[in-house]
Amino acid sequence: MMMQAQLHCLCLFTLYLTTGYGQEGKFSGPLKPMTFSIFEGQGPSQIIFQFKASPLAVTFKLTGETDDIFQIQPDGLLYHNKALDRETRAVHKLQVSALDAHGNTVEGPVPITIEVKDINDNRPVFLQPKYEGSVRQNSRPGKPFMYVNATDLDDPATPNGQLIYQIIMQLPKVNNVMYFQINNKTGAISLTREGSQELDPLKNPFYNLVVSVEDMGGQKEHSFSDSTSVDITVKENIWKAPEPVEIEENSTNPYPIKITQVQWNDPGALYSLVDKEKPSKFPFLIDQEGDIYVTQPLDREEKDAYVFYAVAKDEHGKPLAFPLQIQVKVKDINDNPPTCPSTVTVLEVQENEQIGSSIGTLIAHDMDEENTVNSVLRYRIVDQTPKVPRDGLFLVQTYLGTFQLAVQSLRKRDTPQYNLTVEVSDKDFKTLCFVQINIIDINDQIPIFEKPDYGNLTLPEDTAIGTVILTIQATDADEPHTGSSKILYRITQGDSEGRLEIETDPETNTGYVKVKKPLDFEAVAVHNIVFQAENPEPLVLGVQYNASSSATFRLTVTDVNEAPQFSQQVYQAKVSEDVAKGTKVGNVTAKDPEGLDISYSLRGDKRGWLKIDPVTGEIFSVAPLDREAESLYRVQVVATEVGGASLSSTAQLHLTLMDVNDNPPRLAKEYTGLFFCYPPKAPESLIFEATDDDQQSFRGRHFTFSLGSESLQKDWEVSKINGIILAVVFFQIKKNKGQRNVESAQASEVKPLRN
Repeated sequence: MMMQAQLHCLCLFTLYLTTGYGQEGKFSGPLKPMTFSIFEGQGPSQIIFQFKASPLAVTFKLTGETDDIFQIQPDGLLYHNKALDRETRAVHKLQVSALDAHGNTVEGPVPITIEVKDINDNRPVFLQPKYEGSVRQNSRPGKPFMYVNATDLDDPATPNGQLIYQIIMQLPKVNNVMYFQINNKTGAISLTREGSQELDPLKNPFYNLVVSVEDMGGQKEHSFSDSTSVDITVKENIWKAPEPVEIEENSTNPYPIKITQVQWNDPGALYSLVDKEKPSKFPFLIDQEGDIYVTQPLDREEKDAYVFYAVAKDEHGKPLAFPLQIQVKVKDINDNPPTCPSTVTVLEVQENEQIGSSIGTLIAHDMDEENTVNSVLRYRIVDQTPKVPRDGLFLVQTYLGTFQLAVQSLRKRDTPQYNLTVEVSDKDFKTLCFVQINIIDINDQIPIFEKPDYGNLTLPEDTAIGTVILTIQATDADEPHTGSSKILYRITQGDSEGRLEIETDPETNTGYVKVKKPLDFEAVAVHNIVFQAENPEPLVLGVQYNASSSATFRLTVTDVNEAPQFSQQVYQAKVSEDVAKGTKVGNVTAKDPEGLDISYSLRGDKRGWLKIDPVTGEIFSVAPLDREAESLYRVQVVATEVGGASLSSTAQLHLTLMDVNDNPPRLAKEYTGLFFCYPPKAPESLIFEATDDDQQSFRGRHFTFSLGSESLQKDWEVSKINGIILAVVFFQIKKNKGQRNVESAQASEVKPLRN
């Protein structure tokens, strides 16, 4: 026993050395409440603390949740002799008392708390070795449809118990695209965007995932992991647009009436309807079961179809998927009677129409749906007024409403008008419409002239244009004021050049023959005119115009002496101003209508520059021309007939003179009365401006200036300021010469020279 005690003391002494036992304040101190934190898993015989008591105490006592792990030595040394396990007990509640030699407590008991600190000594474990779930195609990406869960006995408040989930395999994996994703913290599995778009139970109804979980927040070096298998069944998406719905209009069934249904893939969706047209009234609603109702009777004639959308949202108001289009067609019933196009439909028929001829069509309307039995109309004549020469003169095609002549051709003298009552009916309703048929006279009568020959008429050739020279008249027995009786006159012979015209009075059919163009004795002295009277409406078959519709007239034109006529009123000519005397500069021509010879002369040649050959009309220069004096020379040319009344006419000659360089430069103005005084207060100058009477093309763009004598050049200086078009000359006093008269210097010495 003695040997064991000595060995135990030796071990404790060694322990004291390795733990720093005896260092006051760090590992030892008075008996008082204390808390110690110790990592689990450490080896046995680990000193915790050395308690010191009053001198009366000779030993210490340890009680509480020791679990045969914690012990205390008589000298107050607290230690544990086994490794701690946080998962078995995370906190040990102990009490330490100080005893005297008789075992009485002199201090304490004092509470001592031992907190066991966690180490990562447990791996995460999935709650199930295999999970099964299902998802519908087109489900919203990111919305969880199942969860996987794992547990870890380590402290969740430390990284040791922080778990990270990850999908490490997806089978099948189409085009290397992940259709599924997992929340790495919660284990929630949802679809990716690609999965929401591409999952199809007809292609791949089943998928398998391998999901892993790691502790230590996914720090690979010291973490533990586990994995599980997840089987996912892909179900068909039931969020689909329903088939188009037909609703009979004006239904008398009690409302609301269920017409169709939509359903989200999962329960709990919130449904609503949206109409992009935003009508004033929207006769549909949806309940929270997805049932869609019509709330009131519909009228197809008001609106024959509706298109709106069903929307499903989650509890937060976010759409779960794309809206579904709902199509509603309003089914027609026969609730509208036929209507007439107008109060009276007016048609016309010529009196010579053949039996079976189409007269016209009555087009009634029905607001019910087209191309259905509800809008098919039937026509029937129920009355004819008057019934002369007999009843039943007309028939109407049952389904087209087209009227035809049924029995015989009509005559206007029997009656000018018929009134028909027509019954228009669909399968349930009847309406009476009224048709008026007017009988139109046919063009079976030709115009007849009141006389076949309008005799002879002699007119001078200068008769004024617009003069009425003759009145003609024809009559027509057809109905007045119609195209059948209106008469149009035309000249068919004797006026090939169109010198005459005929205007017709629309009320009386009187024709007025007028002069349209000047008469010309020299061209045609006698016109043998043939008039033709016709109707604008074509004649009926078998009727033709004959000699009664024609008339003749003889027009004799007498000669009038007329003045010669120039070939043009203004003659243009162009010559250089320096042409020699006798140069031909132009030519004019004129003719006399009576063929007399012509003599030419000039009028207005105020400068005496020109002469004209009286026979040929050639014009020559007779003096030097000067563009600077007159650049456009205007004279009159006179043509006078030789013999007869010596009538004459005039034309204009415009002669343009082209410039030549025939003018020297000169000063632009007179410079007189200008003086410089000596002594000058400052350098003084005078500007001289030069010009040239020729056109700019000859003047060029520069002038050169110089002083005429050497004496002036000693006293004065010439400088060019602007050499583009004009030049400027500066005179500046260089020596004391007293008062100088600038005028004399300018006049006699300054010589501007053209460059």
